[in-house]
Amino acid sequence: MFIASPGMAIRLGSRAMSPSAYIDVHAADLVALLQCLVRVPTINPPGDHYDAITRLLAAELTASGLKTRRFTIPRGLLKKYLPPEQQGHPRYNVLGKLAVRGAKKTLHFNAHYDVVPVSGNWRHGSPFSGTVERGWIHGRGTADMKGSHASLLLALRALKAAGVAPKTHIEVSFTADEETDSELGAGWLVRHAPIRPDYAIVMEGGEGNGICCGHNGVVWLNVIVHGRAAHGSQPEQGINALEKMSALVRALEDYKQRLAKRTFTAPDGTVKTPTINVGGVFASGEGGKINTVPALASFSIDRRVLPVETVAAAERELRAFLRQAAKAIPRCRITVEKVSENHPCFMPPGGPFFSAMADCVTRVRREKSVFRTSYGFNDMHFFSHHLKIPTLGYGPGGDNCHAVDERASVGELVASAKIYAELMTTFAG
Repeated sequence: MFIASPGMAIRLGSRAMSPSAYIDVHAADLVALLQCLVRVPTINPPGDHYDAITRLLAAELTASGLKTRRFTIPRGLLKKYLPPEQQGHPRYNVLGKLAVRGAKKTLHFNAHYDVVPVSGNWRHGSPFSGTVERGWIHGRGTADMKGSHASLLLALRALKAAGVAPKTHIEVSFTADEETDSELGAGWLVRHAPIRPDYAIVMEGGEGNGICCGHNGVVWLNVIVHGRAAHGSQPEQGINALEKMSALVRALEDYKQRLAKRTFTAPDGTVKTPTINVGGVFASGEGGKINTVPALASFSIDRRVLPVETVAAAERELRAFLRQAAKAIPRCRITVEKVSENHPCFMPPGGPFFSAMADCVTRVRREKSVFRTSYGFNDMHFFSHHLKIPTLGYGPGGDNCHAVDERASVGELVASAKIYAELMTTFAG
């Protein structure tokens, strides 16, 4: 295991090379590493190529001096948490540890390696090209969130090459399934893996000069509207599920107005309200035909939960509204199914860990850092809620996450690598 003494540095010619200088000199290595990661299409669902990506990541951690293990998720848990069509896709989590002589605290870095499915026409042909153009690297996962993997891995390489030890013990986890519900990824990690962090960085949610100290949660529901089939020439003999669904969706406008009255003010002054998105997924039932009254229709609801709300209360309220709205629509019968949930989190930005991260971002970026909360959810809540430790989110980010032509800035990847290295070498806990 790599153990170094603080203050050591390699020499380039007659000059000592700091980790930051190493990162500048080896920026091309960061790009090459990210290209390798992006070209492994870890699409979730269903969970493709998890074996290949975790072997690659484990090898990189080992090469940087970390004691590394790859954990295979038990088949019983696959059956519990995955639909039948995905249970043939194994899940793995990677954990690396670096012990530092004299350190008293442990800092944990976490990132997920799965990516969302792709569609549409991409500028560079393959969504997994990793093509570099005008300071940007293109491909699914560059921004969300394999760019963070590459930045951290180069930071670890830089510390080892410079012979500079972190001020804390280091743990690094690369986990599965954040793009679904994280139960077999970060959820499994905090419950079963041999980790003992005092602080955690989830490497997304904050970027630029913004540090993430909390995020929204989410409740996903699927609403099924039941009708009765009939011949299209005699629609009065049936119950049109599409018409009832349309009326129910219109009724949800009142619920949106109710939510708009609730607010949460983030540390940077941004005022946020809960939101719902209707119909990300919608469908008719079997047997549909143009001359048939539809007997079934369904639609999804994405309810974002503010850091000051709870998932349980948000779900109860939404279900109650749907029941009352359906009662007010003649012959409207519904079934509401739970799809998934993720909890919100928020920690007021105080204390030494938050101050140290703010100082690192300010020094590297040469602009004042600010604390923000994320509109989306990520895996921060597993560390802040389950482990009850100070947790922040920060990474290189990028453009077009979950969309066509996703890309990450090479400059931001390098800056994030420097920030990670700076934090590891200045913060002792």
